Amino acid sequence: MALAMVNVTASVLNWVSSYFDAPTRAVVFGVPIDGHLVVEALLVVVILFQLTRKSYKPPKKPLTEKEIDELCDDWVPEPLTPQITEDMTYEPPTLESAAGPHAIVNGKEVVNFASANYLGLVGNEKITDSCVGALEKYGVGSCGPRGFYGTIDVHLDCEQKIAKFLGTPDSILYSYGISTIFSVIPAFCKKGDIIVADEGVHWAVQNGLYLSRSTVVYFKHNDMKSLENKLEEVTRRSKHPEKVRRYIVVEAIYQNSGQIAPLDEIVRLKEKYRFRIILDESHSFGVLGNSGRGLADHCGVPIEKIDIITAGMGNALATDGGFCTGSVRVVDHQRLSSSGYVFSASLPPYLASAAIAAVDYLEENPSVLSKLRTNIATLFNELSDVPGLVLASHILSPIVFLKLKKSTGTGKTDIDLLDSIAKQALEEDSVLIATTKRSSLDKCKLPIGLRLFVSASHSESDLLKAAASLKRVAALLIS
Repeated sequence: MALAMVNVTASVLNWVSSYFDAPTRAVVFGVPIDGHLVVEALLVVVILFQLTRKSYKPPKKPLTEKEIDELCDDWVPEPLTPQITEDMTYEPPTLESAAGPHAIVNGKEVVNFASANYLGLVGNEKITDSCVGALEKYGVGSCGPRGFYGTIDVHLDCEQKIAKFLGTPDSILYSYGISTIFSVIPAFCKKGDIIVADEGVHWAVQNGLYLSRSTVVYFKHNDMKSLENKLEEVTRRSKHPEKVRRYIVVEAIYQNSGQIAPLDEIVRLKEKYRFRIILDESHSFGVLGNSGRGLADHCGVPIEKIDIITAGMGNALATDGGFCTGSVRVVDHQRLSSSGYVFSASLPPYLASAAIAAVDYLEENPSVLSKLRTNIATLFNELSDVPGLVLASHILSPIVFLKLKKSTGTGKTDIDLLDSIAKQALEEDSVLIATTKRSSLDKCKLPIGLRLFVSASHSESDLLKAAASLKRVAALLIS
């Protein structure tokens, strides 16, 4: 219809144009009226008319029940999860006993290097007795967050014990180890703040960085020159550095490499560029230092120079939960602002009791640290010449990390090869070790490898057996 109207309009305009295509016909108020001027005026009128018309809409006709049913039958919703392929399926070995230096897997006793039982406290009689006493007194769970009738006296005792042991003013308990760091970071770091973090931090730290919504800048793994360059760059680009909160986030012992952070150098850079430090000590608390007090003790750095320290208690202390320690102001802020503390049921009382007993054990038996370091050194030396693999961890790290000397070409084939080594060591030599599998959420770019957790309760024969197994299997599978 609109096309027909346009055609008619064009015909009329052509006729009018030819009619007025002559010299001036009239003079109105002293202005000569030309034929083309009339045509142009008519064109303007037609255009305005077309623009102001309501667009044509066909009459609405409701769908019939049959049509609705057909549309519903044809509709295919998007899947809630990605399709699981055969390559994505993984069945880890299942422990059928306590995760001590020796464990039962598939009905067979194995030497366990897959559990971070650093001080060998799994199954310790004193810790077990403390748990039994707490269970009889308090029951199993706390049935409430700390701020809503979930605080029990043993929680306060545990917080005081940890603070006194580390020499800090105060500490705060969390009910789940991995949630400690990714609750603490967002409690202090907000949108607009700047975080400079090591590229090798594990997933829980990465999650905390993401939840904080801060601007995150990564430096090369354990590279102090790279860290200084990033700090200088961030400081130079900041228009008002005194108004922006800035943090350095590192791990004491990196879970993804077994490397130890040089805290003395990090503190020097922190003071030079006026940053704060958030240090995760999940794998160094109870391990490093003359008395097991962690990285500050190991590096001879006054602990008050570290602004915020976090740690999971599921490794050296053989319990669960986590803690954050620092100044009274740092701790009090978390009691109202840290999601993992405010909204989670508090740590079961028997686990807090176990943590107290574990710290007591460490204070009363400092020789356990010497035994642990002897075991680490023994295994480290025995694994120095494994065919196709190279040690990547620090000589004092209880995480002994082996990576491939030469990649097979892709990450998938690398992990398949490492899985085959671990599987064959378990099935043929009864040695349980772990590969560093990472989920699609983990953005760590460090090389994958084999990870052996050394315990003070491992015997020399356990260490030699693991080393011999890895040498034999690696020689067979790595060409």
